[in-house]
Amino acid sequence: MLLENKEPPVSGWRHRLHEIVFESETLAGRIFDLLVIWLIVLSLLVVMLESVREIRDDFGEALYIAEWFFTILFTIEYFLRLLAVKKPMRYVLSFYGLVDLLAIMPTFISLFIPGTQYLLAIRILRLLRIFRILKLSEYISEGKIITSALAASHRKISVFLASVLAIVTVVGTSMYVIEGEENGFTSIPTSIYWAIVTLTTVGYGDLSPKTAVGKTLASIVMILGYAIIAVPTGIVTAELTRTSKQLSTQVCPECHAQDHDADANFCKYCGTKL
Repeated sequence: MLLENKEPPVSGWRHRLHEIVFESETLAGRIFDLLVIWLIVLSLLVVMLESVREIRDDFGEALYIAEWFFTILFTIEYFLRLLAVKKPMRYVLSFYGLVDLLAIMPTFISLFIPGTQYLLAIRILRLLRIFRILKLSEYISEGKIITSALAASHRKISVFLASVLAIVTVVGTSMYVIEGEENGFTSIPTSIYWAIVTLTTVGYGDLSPKTAVGKTLASIVMILGYAIIAVPTGIVTAELTRTSKQLSTQVCPECHAQDHDADANFCKYCGTKL
């Protein structure tokens, strides 16, 4: 009952601005978000083209102007998002808030440190909003399941990785003793590198055993590699079998929380009406 009487955190023009820049439920909000998506794609294209020497030599000035044009637009968008929320710092410190900030900083930093503008490629992370913009809530739900599965499996995976490190250390040291420097295994770290490459079935081929004993050990490591690959997959898959819940695209205007249930009317974190 108390939740129903709670006043909305923003009203008037700020409430309208919040609907446009954060939500995709209205036509204006949907158009705004799709426009941002296209601007992100075009800005990434500019960054990639600028990295090609031939194109940069011919169109460098035009690409430089385009880069600043997109940066200014994204800067305006960033400040509009700050104006739309009641507590701007919550947005600034959120995942999307940090990504939005990092997406505009490289261009300004490049004024002092040349070359840092290529870090603008981080803008591609902003395309994660496309799942919310296009109302692909089922994909948001699946992404949430994967994140939860990885979080729940982190202890088992940590033990697994520790075991793998122990194996490659033992195998690498053994190979160093067996093959020696004359066969390219010049040190234990180099031999451990070979063990990692072999165990993961990457097989660069820059190092290979020459002796019969070394080849036998390498064969065992290769076969062991196929078995080890299945272990983390099985751990995460076991967690993924849990039942998922459908999520909505609503963003709380008070605490800026996301991933609410599809039938939620109030924020599950602060109780604000959605």
